[in-house]
Amino acid sequence: MNLIFLLLLCGGILAAALRGSPEVVTGAALNGAAAGVQRIWEIMGVLCFWLGIAKVAEKAGIIQGFSRLLAPFIHILFPGVPRSHPALGSILLNMTANFFGLGSAATPFGLRAMQQLQELNRKKDAASAAMCTFLALNTSALALPFTMVAIRATAGAKDPADIIVPSFLANCAAACVAISADWCCRQWVKKRGGY
Repeated sequence: MNLIFLLLLCGGILAAALRGSPEVVTGAALNGAAAGVQRIWEIMGVLCFWLGIAKVAEKAGIIQGFSRLLAPFIHILFPGVPRSHPALGSILLNMTANFFGLGSAATPFGLRAMQQLQELNRKKDAASAAMCTFLALNTSALALPFTMVAIRATAGAKDPADIIVPSFLANCAAACVAISADWCCRQWVKKRGGY
């Protein structure tokens, strides 16, 4: 990726030099950097608001309650993990934090879940089925698009929250595809004598 960006940068500089206006590159770079910083400051307030709401929900026990609702579903997805194992709790907290848009709060739970799943892994040099399932779920995580709503709000969208339902439906479809693909891969590996 770094090589691609380097090639794009060099190509832009070369094109500007060939057209006899290299100062355009400098102006575009400075204007782009200033616009990026300005956009960050604009969305910071909205993000702080949503994160505050999520923190209140966490303190009020709403996130823990949501985790309890997901518990039966998790046992079906991770049949190889004992019901009382702490990895399931970490997975539930990771999924719940992701759902409420707490990406930074979800990461520690996700890392802890992977460590705990690795403890159950018989082949330490390869990912277990549970680890693959967790990765697939995490990649296609169900999430409310608070960050995107914030960006749309700062960009002046007429109704910044009108993407919540379509985004949620798209996330549901992605999660279904990820779970189905994971299940198919598991069956294929089992037939080949793995796990």
